[in-house]
Amino acid sequence: HPPTHLACPAVPLSVLLPSPPRHENPRFPGILARLEEDPVCQRLPLTSFLILPFQRITRLKMLVENILKRTAPGSRDEDTATKAFNELKKLIKECNSSVQSMKRTEELIHLNKKIHFESKIFPLISQSRWLVKHGELLEVDTQSMSISGTKFKLPTRPVYLHLFNDCLLLSRKKEAVYQGHEAALLPAPRPRSLRSTWKFAVFVHAKIGQLKVKDLSQKVQGFSGYIFHLQLCDGPQLKHQILLKAHTESEKQRWITAMLPPDPEGSREQISENEDRSQVQCIKSYKAQEHDELTLEKADILQVKTLTSDGWVEGIRLSDGERGWFPQSYVEEITSRSARLRNLRENNRIKCATQKLEEEYL
Repeated sequence: HPPTHLACPAVPLSVLLPSPPRHENPRFPGILARLEEDPVCQRLPLTSFLILPFQRITRLKMLVENILKRTAPGSRDEDTATKAFNELKKLIKECNSSVQSMKRTEELIHLNKKIHFESKIFPLISQSRWLVKHGELLEVDTQSMSISGTKFKLPTRPVYLHLFNDCLLLSRKKEAVYQGHEAALLPAPRPRSLRSTWKFAVFVHAKIGQLKVKDLSQKVQGFSGYIFHLQLCDGPQLKHQILLKAHTESEKQRWITAMLPPDPEGSREQISENEDRSQVQCIKSYKAQEHDELTLEKADILQVKTLTSDGWVEGIRLSDGERGWFPQSYVEEITSRSARLRNLRENNRIKCATQKLEEEYL
């Protein structure tokens, strides 16, 4: 059902719209233009009418969720609202899964062209693999350190990390120059910036379960900066170890969190009804910019896991258990203990009603 994929604007509309009418019927563009110029359309193109209904689905889910919270337990209204809530959840999940699958495949194909292994060839493209986080950190060279005043001076050099759901690759960025046929395809004149691009030369990799991470920022006296120690193992044997320095506290914490072994149930986490931990509510929508971030809708309620000094929060959304990072400026703290406990009770009630309905279908 192609229209359902339009819930996410990341998918090009040209991929999803049927193309034959535009090419086979010469009258199609003219008729479409006249329809779009009609005052009833309010100058909105066809794409808006296709996309907007599905952009509203997440808000419909929130509306039905609030209705469900206000129904009497065990009533017919609760049963009806639960069924509607479940159907909306399924539709949103289908939309997100379809878009996510396409994006992950495209990303792997792109990375496969840029990542090169210096020794053993590693088959990067796999249907069960996706990119979790990537970026550049600084490798601290403890062998060449010097003392400046009361602090140690640590030489550093860049190292690039590609963290997938099942493995981690450490690499150095290298400039690759286009040659032969590839260079001829570039527009003339061909400046060096166009004739070259960055590639990644992998010097070590390990499975995600073979990583050991330790935060050292508060434990290494005399060393300034956001430092953590990473070990890559091969079974019981140490394969490689490296001291890494991040630029901010949040960058360090996000890498450490991402490298920890994933929960058996995936990224979703269970929240206890009696667990009174810090909560925040979204006050303005936020769209995730990186893989480990969480897209927020206004009024989303989240339980706080981590709060950094530079204004980033790691949280778990109560409605679906999704976990991720977001800027602190997009949320406000729920200071009332009774409000926090009420949110947990309502969340637990919705889960129980949903589970009961699912059991009835079995």
